[in-house]
Amino acid sequence: MHITSAVTLGGVTTGTALLIIYGTYWWHREKHRPRTLIPVILAIAYGMLITLSGGGLLGWGSRITLWGGNQIGDKALSWGVGGTTMDVTRAHQLVLDPGGHVVVLLLTVTLVCIARFSKKLRSWKLLLGLAAGICLALSGTVAGAAAMPLGSSVNALGAVFTQEMAS
Repeated sequence: MHITSAVTLGGVTTGTALLIIYGTYWWHREKHRPRTLIPVILAIAYGMLITLSGGGLLGWGSRITLWGGNQIGDKALSWGVGGTTMDVTRAHQLVLDPGGHVVVLLLTVTLVCIARFSKKLRSWKLLLGLAAGICLALSGTVAGAAAMPLGSSVNALGAVFTQEMAS
């Protein structure tokens, strides 16, 4: 098993399918209340960020998830509808700065606390959003393009941790 950090058309299909699943649940079960989207949107953004950070234990988990999403989507495209797949990874990837990694680690703590201490939030929603973000982060699509300003913003926020304070 060779695990790469590339997304296929099947991976994008998997990520989009996960968004459709949650969107349908949100519309019918959560009565399309905007505030119920916040944890899932945070999980999607977090999935994109750990994919951009790429290293360590979180990066390893992201690559495994992306590989699985690619495999599921590729098989669904070929066996399910007789289609084909291809690499749709964005040509230029953004890499997080050291300060951006600090922000990702703090977001990890935040999401773990939300999942652990929230009485009403179902953790499957966070996992679904996380997987969707991972599958879509490296793509050249609109969803993948959202990872670029998100990563740049996290790098800018992380600069607070890496630059000396002006006196």
